[in-house]
Amino acid sequence: MVPQDLIEEVVAFVRERGAPEDGCETGVGGLFAFCRENPTVFQAMVYEPVMCLVLQGAKEAQLEDRTIRYSAGMSLIVSHALPVMAGVIDASPGRPYVSLALRLDLATARSLYDEVGAAEGQEPASHSMSVADSDAALIDAIGRLFRLSQNPVEVQALAPLVLKEIHFRLLRAQHGGMLRQLLLHESPASRISKAIAMIRDRYKAQLPVADLAAAAGMSQSTFHEHFKTLTSTTPLQYQKELRLMEARRLLISGGTSVAAAAYDVGYESPTQFSREYARKFGVPPRDEKPLPAAAS
Repeated sequence: MVPQDLIEEVVAFVRERGAPEDGCETGVGGLFAFCRENPTVFQAMVYEPVMCLVLQGAKEAQLEDRTIRYSAGMSLIVSHALPVMAGVIDASPGRPYVSLALRLDLATARSLYDEVGAAEGQEPASHSMSVADSDAALIDAIGRLFRLSQNPVEVQALAPLVLKEIHFRLLRAQHGGMLRQLLLHESPASRISKAIAMIRDRYKAQLPVADLAAAAGMSQSTFHEHFKTLTSTTPLQYQKELRLMEARRLLISGGTSVAAAAYDVGYESPTQFSREYARKFGVPPRDEKPLPAAAS
């Protein structure tokens, strides 16, 4: 059960910084506090490797073949970067959605190999996004990290210890299977992460599946199977998602034509780009309105 005083502290922290809708950084790198006072529209975004502890309210993430809802007391673990559609589904001014999100440090996770044990990594392939109820120890550790994040001296002295504890508890959690698989250097999870890094680095280029499979050290059929299992999508669709999201960022930033955005993210045909963009976001790219400039 989430302590009420922790919820109140996070809400006050975000509101004091004038970010009741957008959330804000804390004094610990990679730790973010969120407070949303109303449900949000579902938006396309990339979930980086992260854990998210929901303190109040609920959020939902949608992939092609999965819908994951996580609510108060539950924690989400994302082991690989994933394009998703996500939005807050349970929030109100009197009872906002409140959460703490921590970027995962996979190097820290791997450093715990000896403590967790090789046997923990020997399990069937699972999805790179999973959710479950959080135990009291994990909630306590996240709460301690948030509280010490407001004291620079404690951040320097204690944050590394608490961060290591949190990663340890995530590796031991019932939904930490994919993180445990990442401990094994040549596991499918580790190999697919190499291909994902290659796609993200070169998403504008033509990337034959054969090249991605070679980077992962797998046959094409095995690579395709594991990629689909971990991400709910195909390598080419994954690349397309990245292209479309970057194109949308360019369009709403202003000063870019539809054709220029299409070419900039790797499309050779503006017509194909417009068709796929409308299918993804529900509106043709020509109808996207640039965001107003922030007041100085």
